Amino acid sequence: MEDFNASIAVDGRMYEQDIRGSMAHARMLAQQGIITEQERDLILEGLASIAHDLGQGKLEFTAAAEDVHMNIETFLTQRIGETGKKLHTARSRNDQVALDVRLWLRDETNDIKAQVLALGEALLTLAEQHVNDLMPGYTHLQKAQPVSLAHHLLAWFEMLRRDYERLQDAMKRLEMMPLGSGALAGTGFPLDRMAVAIELDFPAITRNSLDAVSDRDFAIEFCAVASILMMHLSRWAEEIILWSSDEFGFMELDDAFATGSSIMPQKKNPDAAELIRGKSGRVYGDLLALLTLMKGLPLAYNKDMQEDKEALFDAVDTVKKCLLVITPMLQTARFNTERMANAARGGFSNATDLADYLAAKGLPFRDAHEVVGKAVRHCIEKGLTLEELSLSTFKSFSPLIGGDVFETLDVMQCLARRQLPGGPAPGRVRDAIEEARAWLKECGSK
Repeated sequence: MEDFNASIAVDGRMYEQDIRGSMAHARMLAQQGIITEQERDLILEGLASIAHDLGQGKLEFTAAAEDVHMNIETFLTQRIGETGKKLHTARSRNDQVALDVRLWLRDETNDIKAQVLALGEALLTLAEQHVNDLMPGYTHLQKAQPVSLAHHLLAWFEMLRRDYERLQDAMKRLEMMPLGSGALAGTGFPLDRMAVAIELDFPAITRNSLDAVSDRDFAIEFCAVASILMMHLSRWAEEIILWSSDEFGFMELDDAFATGSSIMPQKKNPDAAELIRGKSGRVYGDLLALLTLMKGLPLAYNKDMQEDKEALFDAVDTVKKCLLVITPMLQTARFNTERMANAARGGFSNATDLADYLAAKGLPFRDAHEVVGKAVRHCIEKGLTLEELSLSTFKSFSPLIGGDVFETLDVMQCLARRQLPGGPAPGRVRDAIEEARAWLKECGSK
Protein backbone atom coordinates (compact mmCIF):
# COMPACT_ATOMS: atom_id res chain seq x y z
CA MET A 1 0.00 0.00 0.00
CA GLU A 2 2.88 2.34 0.76
CA ASP A 3 4.27 1.82 -2.72
CA PHE A 4 0.83 2.04 -4.35
CA ASN A 5 -0.03 5.24 -2.47
CA ALA A 6 3.27 7.05 -3.05
CA SER A 7 3.65 9.66 -5.80
CA ILE A 8 7.24 10.76 -5.16
CA ALA A 9 8.52 9.00 -8.28
CA VAL A 10 6.37 11.39 -10.32
CA ASP A 11 5.98 14.62 -8.32
CA GLY A 12 9.59 14.76 -7.10
CA ARG A 13 10.42 16.91 -10.11
CA MET A 14 8.41 19.76 -8.54
CA TYR A 15 10.76 20.13 -5.57
CA GLU A 16 11.96 23.59 -6.62
CA GLN A 17 8.38 24.88 -6.83
CA ASP A 18 7.47 23.21 -3.53
CA ILE A 19 10.39 24.88 -1.76
CA ARG A 20 9.64 28.24 -3.39
CA GLY A 21 6.04 28.08 -2.19
CA SER A 22 7.10 26.98 1.30
CA MET A 23 9.52 29.90 1.60
CA ALA A 24 6.79 32.35 0.65
CA HIS A 25 4.43 30.70 3.14
CA ALA A 26 7.03 30.89 5.94
CA ARG A 27 7.68 34.58 5.31
CA MET A 28 3.96 35.30 5.39
CA LEU A 29 3.48 33.32 8.64
CA ALA A 30 6.18 35.43 10.31
CA GLN A 31 4.73 38.64 8.86
CA GLN A 32 1.38 37.74 10.42
CA GLY A 33 2.94 36.84 13.76
CA ILE A 34 2.01 33.16 13.48
CA ILE A 35 5.64 32.09 13.76
CA THR A 36 8.59 34.14 15.04
CA GLU A 37 11.19 35.78 12.84
CA GLN A 38 13.81 33.43 14.28
CA GLU A 39 11.69 30.43 13.32
CA ARG A 40 11.18 31.89 9.87
CA ASP A 41 14.91 32.38 9.35
CA LEU A 42 15.66 28.85 10.52
CA ILE A 43 13.04 27.44 8.17
CA LEU A 44 14.29 29.49 5.22
CA GLU A 45 17.88 28.47 5.86
CA GLY A 46 16.88 24.83 6.07
CA LEU A 47 14.82 24.97 2.87
CA ALA A 48 17.65 26.71 0.99
CA SER A 49 20.10 24.00 2.03
CA ILE A 50 17.66 21.27 0.97
CA ALA A 51 17.19 22.92 -2.42
CA HIS A 52 20.96 23.08 -2.88
CA ASP A 53 21.52 19.46 -1.89
CA LEU A 54 18.68 18.20 -4.09
CA GLY A 55 20.12 20.13 -7.00
CA GLN A 56 23.52 18.53 -6.35
CA GLY A 57 22.02 15.05 -6.10
CA LYS A 58 23.03 14.71 -2.44
CA LEU A 59 19.55 13.78 -1.21
CA GLU A 60 17.28 10.94 -2.19
CA PHE A 61 13.50 10.91 -1.89
CA THR A 62 11.83 7.90 -0.30
CA ALA A 63 8.45 6.30 -0.94
CA ALA A 64 7.97 6.09 2.83
CA ALA A 65 7.43 9.88 2.89
CA GLU A 66 4.86 9.45 0.08
CA ASP A 67 5.22 12.65 -1.93
CA VAL A 68 7.46 15.63 -2.61
CA HIS A 69 5.79 17.73 0.11
CA MET A 70 6.31 15.24 2.92
CA ASN A 71 9.81 14.36 1.74
CA ILE A 72 10.91 17.97 1.94
CA GLU A 73 9.18 18.50 5.28
CA THR A 74 10.92 15.38 6.61
CA PHE A 75 14.29 16.66 5.40
CA LEU A 76 13.56 20.02 7.02
CA THR A 77 12.64 18.53 10.40
CA GLN A 78 15.74 16.36 10.34
CA ARG A 79 17.89 19.44 9.76
CA ILE A 80 16.35 22.08 12.02
CA GLY A 81 14.36 20.03 14.52
CA GLU A 82 10.86 20.69 15.82
CA THR A 83 10.70 24.13 14.19
CA GLY A 84 10.44 22.38 10.84
CA LYS A 85 7.04 21.05 11.83
CA LYS A 86 5.69 24.61 12.14
CA LEU A 87 6.02 25.20 8.39
CA HIS A 88 2.78 23.34 7.72
CA THR A 89 0.78 25.67 9.98
CA ALA A 90 -2.37 26.93 8.17
CA ARG A 91 -1.60 24.81 5.13
CA SER A 92 -2.83 21.51 3.70
CA ARG A 93 -1.20 19.28 1.15
CA ASN A 94 -4.32 19.97 -0.93
CA ASP A 95 -3.61 23.66 -1.41
CA GLN A 96 0.13 23.01 -1.37
CA VAL A 97 0.00 20.66 -4.35
CA ALA A 98 -2.41 22.99 -6.16
CA LEU A 99 0.20 25.73 -5.78
CA ASP A 100 3.12 23.53 -6.80
CA VAL A 101 1.44 22.35 -9.99
CA ARG A 102 0.51 25.91 -10.96
CA LEU A 103 4.05 27.15 -10.28
CA TRP A 104 5.58 24.27 -12.20
CA LEU A 105 3.23 24.60 -15.16
CA ARG A 106 3.80 28.35 -15.31
CA ASP A 107 7.57 27.82 -15.49
CA GLU A 108 7.16 25.19 -18.20
CA THR A 109 4.64 27.25 -20.18
CA ASN A 110 7.05 30.16 -20.24
CA ASP A 111 9.76 27.84 -21.56
CA ILE A 112 7.42 26.53 -24.26
CA LYS A 113 6.42 30.06 -25.24
CA ALA A 114 10.10 30.92 -25.71
CA GLN A 115 10.54 27.79 -27.87
CA VAL A 116 7.51 28.75 -29.95
CA LEU A 117 8.99 32.20 -30.57
CA ALA A 118 12.32 30.62 -31.58
CA LEU A 119 10.50 28.42 -34.09
CA GLY A 120 8.64 31.47 -35.38
CA GLU A 121 11.95 33.27 -35.87
CA ALA A 122 13.28 30.31 -37.85
CA LEU A 123 10.19 30.28 -40.08
CA LEU A 124 10.49 34.00 -40.81
CA THR A 125 14.17 33.71 -41.64
CA LEU A 126 13.35 30.96 -44.13
CA ALA A 127 10.44 32.94 -45.55
CA GLU A 128 12.68 35.96 -46.19
CA GLN A 129 14.94 33.74 -48.31
CA HIS A 130 12.12 32.37 -50.48
CA VAL A 131 9.75 35.27 -51.25
CA ASN A 132 10.13 34.78 -55.01
CA ASP A 133 10.47 31.01 -55.06
CA LEU A 134 7.44 29.39 -56.66
CA MET A 135 5.78 26.22 -55.48
CA PRO A 136 2.39 24.64 -56.11
CA GLY A 137 -0.35 25.22 -53.61
CA TYR A 138 -2.52 22.18 -52.98
CA THR A 139 -6.07 21.25 -52.13
CA HIS A 140 -6.93 17.56 -51.63
CA LEU A 141 -3.16 17.05 -52.17
CA GLN A 142 -3.77 17.93 -55.82
CA LYS A 143 -2.03 20.89 -57.45
CA ALA A 144 -4.34 23.88 -57.23
CA GLN A 145 -2.76 27.33 -57.67
CA PRO A 146 0.79 28.68 -57.52
CA VAL A 147 2.08 30.23 -54.32
CA SER A 148 5.54 31.01 -53.03
CA LEU A 149 7.50 28.92 -50.56
CA ALA A 150 7.57 32.00 -48.32
CA HIS A 151 3.77 32.22 -48.39
CA HIS A 152 3.53 28.56 -47.45
CA LEU A 153 5.96 29.01 -44.57
CA LEU A 154 3.99 32.02 -43.37
CA ALA A 155 0.87 29.83 -43.19
CA TRP A 156 2.78 27.68 -40.72
CA PHE A 157 3.80 30.85 -38.86
CA GLU A 158 0.18 31.96 -38.47
CA MET A 159 -0.74 28.63 -36.91
CA LEU A 160 2.20 29.02 -34.54
CA ARG A 161 1.16 32.58 -33.69
CA ARG A 162 -2.28 31.35 -32.60
CA ASP A 163 -0.66 28.58 -30.56
CA TYR A 164 1.39 31.19 -28.73
CA GLU A 165 -1.66 33.34 -28.11
CA ARG A 166 -3.55 30.33 -26.74
CA LEU A 167 -0.68 29.61 -24.35
CA GLN A 168 -0.67 33.26 -23.31
CA ASP A 169 -4.42 33.29 -22.76
CA ALA A 170 -4.34 30.08 -20.73
CA MET A 171 -1.94 31.81 -18.32
CA LYS A 172 -4.84 33.99 -17.16
CA ARG A 173 -6.52 30.95 -15.59
CA LEU A 174 -3.25 29.40 -14.49
CA GLU A 175 -1.83 32.37 -12.60
CA MET A 176 -4.16 32.31 -9.60
CA MET A 177 -2.60 31.61 -6.20
CA PRO A 178 -4.46 28.85 -4.26
CA LEU A 179 -2.47 28.74 -1.00
CA GLY A 180 -4.69 29.59 1.98
CA SER A 181 -7.51 27.38 0.76
CA GLY A 182 -6.44 24.67 3.18
CA ALA A 183 -7.86 21.20 2.73
CA LEU A 184 -11.10 22.66 1.38
CA ALA A 185 -12.44 25.33 3.77
CA GLY A 186 -9.56 27.72 4.31
CA THR A 187 -8.19 28.34 7.80
CA GLY A 188 -8.91 30.36 10.91
CA PHE A 189 -5.39 31.78 10.97
CA PRO A 190 -5.11 35.43 9.82
CA LEU A 191 -3.19 34.72 6.62
CA ASP A 192 -2.25 37.35 4.05
CA ARG A 193 -2.90 35.45 0.85
CA MET A 194 -2.07 38.42 -1.38
CA ALA A 195 1.36 38.76 0.22
CA VAL A 196 2.13 35.20 -0.85
CA ALA A 197 0.69 35.86 -4.31
CA ILE A 198 2.83 38.95 -4.75
CA GLU A 199 6.01 37.17 -3.66
CA LEU A 200 5.32 34.32 -6.06
CA ASP A 201 4.41 36.76 -8.84
CA PHE A 202 0.77 35.72 -9.15
CA PRO A 203 -1.52 38.55 -10.25
CA ALA A 204 -4.53 37.13 -8.36
CA ILE A 205 -5.66 34.65 -5.72
CA THR A 206 -8.25 31.92 -6.17
CA ARG A 207 -11.74 33.06 -5.18
CA ASN A 208 -13.20 29.89 -3.66
CA SER A 209 -11.40 27.45 -1.37
CA LEU A 210 -13.39 24.42 -2.53
CA ASP A 211 -12.70 25.16 -6.17
CA ALA A 212 -9.04 25.98 -5.59
CA VAL A 213 -8.13 22.51 -4.31
CA SER A 214 -10.52 20.39 -6.35
CA ASP A 215 -10.09 21.36 -10.00
CA ARG A 216 -7.33 20.87 -12.51
CA ASP A 217 -8.96 22.64 -15.42
CA PHE A 218 -5.86 24.79 -15.85
CA ALA A 219 -3.89 21.60 -16.53
CA ILE A 220 -6.60 20.34 -18.87
CA GLU A 221 -6.59 23.66 -20.70
CA PHE A 222 -2.83 23.46 -21.13
CA CYS A 223 -3.14 19.95 -22.57
CA ALA A 224 -5.86 21.16 -24.94
CA VAL A 225 -3.64 24.01 -26.14
CA ALA A 226 -0.70 21.62 -26.35
CA SER A 227 -2.80 19.21 -28.42
CA ILE A 228 -3.58 21.95 -30.95
CA LEU A 229 0.09 22.92 -31.07
CA MET A 230 1.07 19.28 -31.61
CA MET A 231 -1.58 18.94 -34.31
CA HIS A 232 0.08 21.81 -36.15
CA LEU A 233 3.55 20.34 -35.70
CA SER A 234 2.23 17.00 -36.92
CA ARG A 235 0.78 18.58 -40.07
CA TRP A 236 4.08 20.31 -40.79
CA ALA A 237 5.92 17.05 -40.15
CA GLU A 238 3.64 15.33 -42.66
CA GLU A 239 4.49 17.92 -45.30
CA ILE A 240 8.19 17.61 -44.50
CA ILE A 241 7.90 13.83 -44.95
CA LEU A 242 6.09 14.26 -48.28
CA TRP A 243 8.45 16.95 -49.53
CA SER A 244 11.46 14.79 -48.63
CA SER A 245 10.21 11.89 -50.72
CA ASP A 246 11.58 11.21 -54.19
CA GLU A 247 8.09 11.75 -55.61
CA PHE A 248 8.08 15.37 -54.42
CA GLY A 249 11.78 16.11 -54.03
CA PHE A 250 11.07 19.58 -52.64
CA MET A 251 13.48 19.41 -49.71
CA GLU A 252 16.27 17.40 -48.16
CA LEU A 253 16.75 17.07 -44.43
CA ASP A 254 20.16 17.39 -42.89
CA ASP A 255 21.69 14.03 -42.02
CA ALA A 256 21.42 14.91 -38.32
CA PHE A 257 17.62 14.66 -38.55
CA ALA A 258 17.36 11.54 -40.70
CA THR A 259 18.41 7.91 -40.38
CA GLY A 260 19.41 5.10 -42.68
CA SER A 261 17.90 1.69 -43.13
CA SER A 262 19.29 -1.44 -41.50
CA ILE A 263 18.96 -3.29 -44.81
CA MET A 264 18.65 -0.70 -47.62
CA PRO A 265 21.84 1.37 -47.94
CA GLN A 266 20.26 4.05 -50.14
CA LYS A 267 17.60 5.06 -47.63
CA LYS A 268 17.43 8.43 -45.86
CA ASN A 269 14.42 8.30 -43.60
CA PRO A 270 12.81 11.44 -42.12
CA ASP A 271 12.62 9.86 -38.66
CA ALA A 272 12.60 13.13 -36.70
CA ALA A 273 9.54 14.36 -38.61
CA GLU A 274 7.86 10.97 -38.28
CA LEU A 275 8.41 10.96 -34.53
CA ILE A 276 6.90 14.43 -34.20
CA ARG A 277 3.90 13.24 -36.19
CA GLY A 278 3.60 10.18 -33.96
CA LYS A 279 4.11 11.97 -30.65
CA SER A 280 1.08 14.18 -31.30
CA GLY A 281 -1.00 11.14 -30.31
CA ARG A 282 0.68 11.03 -26.89
CA VAL A 283 -0.40 14.57 -26.10
CA TYR A 284 -3.96 13.88 -27.30
CA GLY A 285 -3.94 10.89 -24.95
CA ASP A 286 -2.72 13.04 -22.06
CA LEU A 287 -5.62 15.43 -22.63
CA LEU A 288 -8.14 12.60 -22.70
CA ALA A 289 -6.58 11.06 -19.58
CA LEU A 290 -7.06 14.28 -17.61
CA LEU A 291 -10.60 14.81 -18.85
CA THR A 292 -11.50 11.24 -17.90
CA LEU A 293 -9.76 11.56 -14.54
CA MET A 294 -11.76 14.63 -13.54
CA LYS A 295 -15.15 13.94 -15.09
CA GLY A 296 -16.75 12.13 -12.13
CA LEU A 297 -15.12 13.69 -9.07
CA PRO A 298 -17.30 15.33 -6.40
CA LEU A 299 -16.01 18.35 -4.49
CA ALA A 300 -13.48 18.74 -3.06
CA TYR A 301 -10.12 16.94 -3.26
CA ASN A 302 -10.02 13.23 -4.16
CA LYS A 303 -6.97 10.96 -4.30
CA ASP A 304 -7.72 10.32 -7.97
CA MET A 305 -6.20 13.74 -8.62
CA GLN A 306 -2.77 12.39 -7.72
CA GLU A 307 -2.88 10.86 -11.21
CA ASP A 308 -2.98 14.28 -12.91
CA LYS A 309 0.76 14.79 -12.96
CA GLU A 310 1.93 11.94 -15.17
CA ALA A 311 -0.30 13.06 -18.02
CA LEU A 312 0.53 16.75 -17.55
CA PHE A 313 4.26 16.13 -17.23
CA ASP A 314 4.24 13.90 -20.31
CA ALA A 315 2.41 16.52 -22.38
CA VAL A 316 4.90 19.21 -21.38
CA ASP A 317 7.92 17.00 -21.99
CA THR A 318 6.65 15.84 -25.37
CA VAL A 319 5.88 19.35 -26.63
CA LYS A 320 9.27 20.66 -25.52
CA LYS A 321 11.16 17.79 -27.16
CA CYS A 322 9.30 18.24 -30.45
CA LEU A 323 9.90 22.00 -30.52
CA LEU A 324 13.55 21.42 -29.66
CA VAL A 325 13.93 19.19 -32.72
CA ILE A 326 11.73 20.80 -35.36
CA THR A 327 13.39 24.23 -35.18
CA PRO A 328 16.93 23.16 -36.14
CA MET A 329 15.49 20.55 -38.51
CA LEU A 330 13.92 23.37 -40.53
CA GLN A 331 16.93 25.66 -40.17
CA THR A 332 19.26 23.06 -41.67
CA ALA A 333 16.93 21.73 -44.37
CA ARG A 334 17.74 22.37 -48.03
CA PHE A 335 14.91 23.33 -50.38
CA ASN A 336 14.98 22.33 -54.05
CA THR A 337 13.44 25.56 -55.32
CA GLU A 338 13.94 24.64 -58.97
CA ARG A 339 11.92 21.47 -58.60
CA MET A 340 9.25 23.37 -56.66
CA ALA A 341 9.01 25.97 -59.43
CA ASN A 342 8.74 23.31 -62.13
CA ALA A 343 6.00 21.61 -60.13
CA ALA A 344 4.15 24.92 -59.90
CA ARG A 345 4.23 25.25 -63.67
CA GLY A 346 2.68 21.83 -64.15
CA GLY A 347 -0.69 20.48 -63.16
CA PHE A 348 -2.61 23.44 -64.66
CA SER A 349 -2.15 25.56 -61.53
CA ASN A 350 -2.80 28.64 -63.72
CA ALA A 351 -6.24 27.41 -64.85
CA THR A 352 -8.08 29.62 -62.36
CA ASP A 353 -6.23 32.64 -63.72
CA LEU A 354 -7.49 31.82 -67.21
CA ALA A 355 -11.03 31.64 -65.86
CA ASP A 356 -10.52 35.00 -64.11
CA TYR A 357 -9.17 36.41 -67.39
CA LEU A 358 -12.36 35.44 -69.21
CA ALA A 359 -14.54 36.74 -66.38
CA ALA A 360 -12.73 40.09 -66.60
CA LYS A 361 -13.59 40.13 -70.31
CA GLY A 362 -17.30 39.91 -69.40
CA LEU A 363 -17.98 36.18 -69.54
CA PRO A 364 -19.93 34.95 -66.48
CA PHE A 365 -17.54 33.07 -64.23
CA ARG A 366 -19.51 29.82 -64.37
CA ASP A 367 -19.28 29.91 -68.18
CA ALA A 368 -15.60 30.82 -67.97
CA HIS A 369 -15.08 27.86 -65.64
CA GLU A 370 -16.64 25.56 -68.25
CA VAL A 371 -14.52 26.99 -71.07
CA VAL A 372 -11.29 26.48 -69.15
CA GLY A 373 -12.35 22.96 -68.21
CA LYS A 374 -12.66 22.12 -71.90
CA ALA A 375 -9.26 23.66 -72.61
CA VAL A 376 -7.65 21.66 -69.81
CA ARG A 377 -9.27 18.45 -71.07
CA HIS A 378 -7.88 19.18 -74.54
CA CYS A 379 -4.39 19.74 -73.07
CA ILE A 380 -4.52 16.45 -71.16
CA GLU A 381 -5.50 14.57 -74.31
CA LYS A 382 -2.68 16.21 -76.29
CA GLY A 383 -0.07 16.10 -73.53
CA LEU A 384 0.26 19.90 -73.44
CA THR A 385 0.15 22.69 -70.89
CA LEU A 386 -2.11 25.72 -71.23
CA GLU A 387 0.89 27.89 -72.08
CA GLU A 388 1.72 25.62 -75.01
CA LEU A 389 -1.64 26.09 -76.76
CA SER A 390 -1.67 28.32 -79.83
CA LEU A 391 -3.77 31.46 -79.90
CA SER A 392 -5.98 29.94 -82.59
CA THR A 393 -6.63 26.91 -80.39
CA PHE A 394 -7.47 29.20 -77.48
CA LYS A 395 -9.93 31.09 -79.68
CA SER A 396 -11.63 27.82 -80.60
CA PHE A 397 -12.67 27.62 -76.95
CA SER A 398 -13.65 31.30 -76.66
CA PRO A 399 -13.35 34.26 -79.04
CA LEU A 400 -12.75 36.49 -76.00
CA ILE A 401 -9.22 35.12 -75.63
CA GLY A 402 -6.59 37.41 -77.10
CA GLY A 403 -2.83 37.55 -77.36
CA ASP A 404 -2.53 38.92 -73.85
CA VAL A 405 -3.58 35.52 -72.50
CA PHE A 406 0.01 34.26 -72.46
CA GLU A 407 1.07 36.92 -69.98
CA THR A 408 -1.95 35.95 -67.88
CA LEU A 409 -0.82 32.33 -67.85
CA ASP A 410 2.74 33.08 -66.75
CA VAL A 411 2.97 31.54 -63.30
CA MET A 412 4.98 34.39 -61.80
CA GLN A 413 2.32 36.80 -63.04
CA CYS A 414 -0.34 34.59 -61.48
CA LEU A 415 1.47 35.09 -58.19
CA ALA A 416 2.06 38.82 -58.64
CA ARG A 417 -1.61 39.53 -59.36
CA ARG A 418 -2.72 38.27 -55.94
CA GLN A 419 -2.19 41.57 -54.20
CA LEU A 420 -4.97 41.39 -51.64
CA PRO A 421 -3.90 41.48 -47.98
CA GLY A 422 -2.98 37.95 -46.95
CA GLY A 423 -2.20 36.97 -50.53
CA PRO A 424 0.98 35.43 -52.01
CA ALA A 425 2.16 38.39 -54.12
CA PRO A 426 5.81 39.07 -53.22
CA GLY A 427 5.05 42.56 -51.93
CA ARG A 428 2.28 41.29 -49.67
CA VAL A 429 4.51 38.49 -48.42
CA ARG A 430 7.24 40.98 -47.50
CA ASP A 431 4.65 43.07 -45.66
CA ALA A 432 3.50 39.96 -43.81
CA ILE A 433 7.07 39.10 -42.80
CA GLU A 434 7.64 42.63 -41.53
CA GLU A 435 4.43 42.53 -39.46
CA ALA A 436 5.29 39.09 -38.11
CA ARG A 437 8.74 40.25 -37.05
CA ALA A 438 7.23 43.19 -35.18
CA TRP A 439 4.87 40.77 -33.40
CA LEU A 440 7.76 38.48 -32.47
CA LYS A 441 9.71 41.41 -31.08
CA GLU A 442 6.73 42.57 -29.04
CA CYS A 443 6.20 39.07 -27.61
CA GLY A 444 9.86 38.69 -26.78
CA SER A 445 9.95 42.00 -24.91
CA LYS A 446 7.02 41.13 -22.61
